[in-house]
Amino acid sequence: MAYHITDECIACGACEPECPTEAISPGDIYVIDPEKCIDCGSCSDVCPVDAPQPE
Repeated sequence: MAYHITDECIACGACEPECPTEAISPGDIYVIDPEKCIDCGSCSDVCPVDAPQPE
């Protein structure tokens, strides 16, 4: 199961460098590619607003 980023995202960029599979990309809010996400939770661990959530 992949993580996804909710509308709570403030686009701070904390999550992107933490992703070991480079599944996170910037935009208006950050986006996680479900094909690359390995459900490790690294992004969620560093997010100040808990925007990355498991599907």
